[in-house]
Order: sequence, then structure tokens, then C-alpha cells
Amino acid sequence: MRGNPMRAGVERGIPQIGTWVTLVRTPSILMLLKAAGLDFARVDMEHVSTSIESIGEMAAMARALDFPIAVRPPVANREWITRLLDIGVWNIHCPQVESAEHAAEIVAASRYAPWGLRGNGGLSAATEFSTEGTVAERRAFANKEVFVTVMLETARAFDDLDKIAAMKGIDALTIGPADLAQDLGVFGKPEQAKVLDEKRDLILAAARKHGKTAAMLTNSAEQCKQWKDAGALLLAYSSDAEILHGGFSAAMKKLKGQ
Repeated sequence: MRGNPMRAGVERGIPQIGTWVTLVRTPSILMLLKAAGLDFARVDMEHVSTSIESIGEMAAMARALDFPIAVRPPVANREWITRLLDIGVWNIHCPQVESAEHAAEIVAASRYAPWGLRGNGGLSAATEFSTEGTVAERRAFANKEVFVTVMLETARAFDDLDKIAAMKGIDALTIGPADLAQDLGVFGKPEQAKVLDEKRDLILAAARKHGKTAAMLTNSAEQCKQWKDAGALLLAYSSDAEILHGGFSAAMKKLKGQ
């Protein structure tokens, strides 16, 4: 059974640069992204119509290509985490993590005993339908390879930042910039960028203190370089929808002489 290349990359200290997939449903988008030089794709389910069937097909393609996907479920709860892991997703990107208690529930759902209480689904895509080794060995391998990122998107969540970062089974920390700005009352205001950067700095400090990975969403090459240089190892640049829109918009301006 193949391991998790995203985990392998960050454990070697190599920045992993990917993008959000919010529009395209066909698994072959992963071929394109890999050929373009990206390291991973982060597929959204929270704000778009992507189905569990589409995710299952993407997860199978990701394993075959050795090109990892991370998936953001609609809700970071036992039901969604179990389903995503059982269809072969290694990397769970958990939205709206509000407290250390919620983070502990996420760990319990994502790891088998004695580390957690992940449900047992039997032979599945999670093990690539392999029966190699014992059940105990396969469970231990899964516990080691699963990679959980938590999104802090409210002021309340930052009250528990240190506890969350210290927790075994939480592998990476990040913010949800738009929702966090909204909760802090700075969305669309001149001070938004400064306030969010202060929160990003707190994420980086907590990750360094507890030996975790800092993840950042970036919208420009300059911002990507800024946070990579600051120590973030998981960097999501833009999205498929934004890249397509920007590319076609720029092309049409030239073609139509605007």
C-alpha cells in the first residue's frame, strides 16, 4: 500500500505548493495539475457541489498518480471524516474548528485505537483493497499516514490555539481568511490584511513551538513566497476557477483589443 506523499514532503521539510479545486469534477484534472508542476490539489466540498462519488474517483486517481489530494468536507465531524478516509483520501482539511474539544473529536474520528476511535469499514479503497500484512499492521500504517489540517476561522478558535497545536493527531494549522476576517469585524476594511497577517504569524509560531506544519492560502506569487519564506510548508495558490477566469479574462482583453 502506497503512503501519503503530502506527509512525506512536509516531513522532509520541502514546501508543497498546490491549488484549490472548486470547479472541475473530472479526476483527470489531477493529471493536468501534476504535469503543470503542482505538488497537491485541495478539493472543496464545503462551498461547492462536489459529490462523494466524485471525491472517490479523484482519490483513486490521486493514489494511482502518487499525486495527493486533500479534501475539505462540509463539516469536520465523524461522519464526513470516516467516509473520506474510507474512500481513500489521506489528507483531511477540517473547516470551522472552534475549540480544543472539537480538535480532539477530529483526532478520534481520524485515527484507529488506541490513538482514536476511527470506525472500521472493512476491505476498501482506504487500503487499496490490499490484504497484505495483518489488520493491526494496516491500521497502524493508516494512523501514521493520515494527515489532518485544522482551519481556525473565528476569534474563539484562537483562544485554544496552543492546545490545538499541541494535540497529537493534529498535523497542520491554518486560517480561513474570509470567515476569520468576517468574525473579527474587519472584512473589506483597510485593516483586514494587517489583522489577518497577525493571525497567520500566530499560526506559524504555534506550529514551530509544537513541531507542526503551517499551511497558508495565497492569492499571488508574492504572497506565496512571503509565507514560504516565513516557514509555511503547505501553500495553496489560487484555485482552478480563479486561474481559468483570470486566464480567459486576460486573453479576451487582448483578443478583443480592450
